[in-house]
Amino acid sequence: MERVERDEAIPLWPVAFADVLAAERRLRPYLPATPLRNYPALDAFVGRGIEVWVKHENHNPTNSFKVRNALSTMTLLSPEARRAGVVAATRGNHGLGVAYAGARLGVPVTVCVPFGNNPEKNADVRGLGAELVEAGRDYDESLAAAQSLVRERGLTLVHSTNDSNVIAGAATLTLEILREQPALDAIVVAVGGGSQAVGAITVARTLRPTLRIYAVGAERASAAHDAWHAGRPVTRPTADTFADGLATRTVYDMTFEPLRRGLSDFVAASEHEIAEALRALLRTTHNLAEGAGAAGLAGLVRLSERLTGTRVAVVVSGGNIDAATLRRVVDGEI
Repeated sequence: MERVERDEAIPLWPVAFADVLAAERRLRPYLPATPLRNYPALDAFVGRGIEVWVKHENHNPTNSFKVRNALSTMTLLSPEARRAGVVAATRGNHGLGVAYAGARLGVPVTVCVPFGNNPEKNADVRGLGAELVEAGRDYDESLAAAQSLVRERGLTLVHSTNDSNVIAGAATLTLEILREQPALDAIVVAVGGGSQAVGAITVARTLRPTLRIYAVGAERASAAHDAWHAGRPVTRPTADTFADGLATRTVYDMTFEPLRRGLSDFVAASEHEIAEALRALLRTTHNLAEGAGAAGLAGLVRLSERLTGTRVAVVVSGGNIDAATLRRVVDGEI
């Protein structure tokens, strides 16, 4: 059953279209628009006459869309907040975005990651000059550590999701998509916290109200998917997926209600389906995606029967996969 309720007034919608345009103006001195490309070999892989357009957020300076979110927020910090510094919790890409923005803007950055986090992403965060703090067993526990540092050090928290300026930054990628391909029928977006999807819904409401926004999550990190179908927030005890950008155990106040009302559907992909999508992107586009970056394509394959004969965009939201995980994916071990 498809659910689209964009005409219904939604109290406290986190971001307006004007905010997205303002975020784009703040980002453009630091980030060019990323490519949007069609690959006939990928169309053939998906099948059913679907024309697939790939938004290459893996071409950003940190190889992820999250740099949009960080710059959108941190360009608005007061001089006092810039001097004191910021803190973020992450499994990798959000922290990289915040560290990059801090390096460009001269803001001290502390990044909290779970124990056992992707070592290559940790090294990249440190390489951008940020302080790395290992705390907790997953993202949610790292977030609690970051909130403690806000109290102890007077830092500003740059939340990966619960920040209207973060969502406005994420929305700029859909703005770019629809400027290039205004006649799209649908976009399939991976959801961890939901900034990408809520951004897409926000832009579509103004530029193309008939555009369907579909979400995909990981079966092994199912909180957002399960909550959407239940119509109420839920929390899960684990989020154990190689698609670490989707590995959240709960939903977020600022994105849950817009997701619930604005998405056409929300599907979940298995680890194997996400890995197969990653292999397909590598084979047909010769671009490297991480698990979360390939999830949109995995979701499109799940939705393909319903989307027969349409023009659909998927977002390669990031390409920061570590060498050991990539080897397992390429060898067919996932």
